[in-house]
Amino acid sequence: MASILLVEDAQELARVVARELEAAGYSVTHVADGVAALDLHARQRPDLVILDWMLPGLDGLAVLRRMREIAATPVLMLTARNEEADRVIGLEVGADDYLTKPFSMRELLARVRALLRRVELIRQTVTADRAPGEAPLRYGPLRLDPGARLVTLDGAPVDISATEFALLHLLMRSPGRAFSRAYLLETVWAEDYVGGDRSVDNAILRLRKKIEPLGEAVETVWGVGYRLRAEGA
Repeated sequence: MASILLVEDAQELARVVARELEAAGYSVTHVADGVAALDLHARQRPDLVILDWMLPGLDGLAVLRRMREIAATPVLMLTARNEEADRVIGLEVGADDYLTKPFSMRELLARVRALLRRVELIRQTVTADRAPGEAPLRYGPLRLDPGARLVTLDGAPVDISATEFALLHLLMRSPGRAFSRAYLLETVWAEDYVGGDRSVDNAILRLRKKIEPLGEAVETVWGVGYRLRAEGA
């Protein structure tokens, strides 16, 4: 059962929303202010947050900013603000979706289901990317054998750390696919990304040196992260 944190100070609306969500099979916790929302989010880590923009004291945008500092929990913002600029601000701060009051319960439930499906797909992808796999991979003269935990270049073993091995394995499984730093940190290091963390960049630098002359094939995707250039590209 997916857990939802509902942050809404309008008590009657909150009761209706919580009732409909629970009837649809979700576990709902309701709070009416931003401080309580942050405390509950940190302790319970819900699967989804439904967050009102206009809250007493700490408004929804401030709550969203603080949530984004510690987790990537999907957030659906509820607001009476219908201006395009307001919607853009909410999305840029980190909201995953936006619903303007008044809204129908049917639309709310549809958006909740869509966000939770997206989260599940991401989780499945992360799980698959973390899976070791057994089939050896080749990229030109580079060979990676997951079963033997061995990397060779032109037949010679490459001295590589466990983290570098996992990073190279992920890149070699999907040549041409761009991975964000946050995704690499979550998948390879099993940690949340914090702005300024150089773990991924430093590991990429070491990896490039160890697989020379193929180091240039590990490309920087500006504003995103890294990818292994598709062979023949």
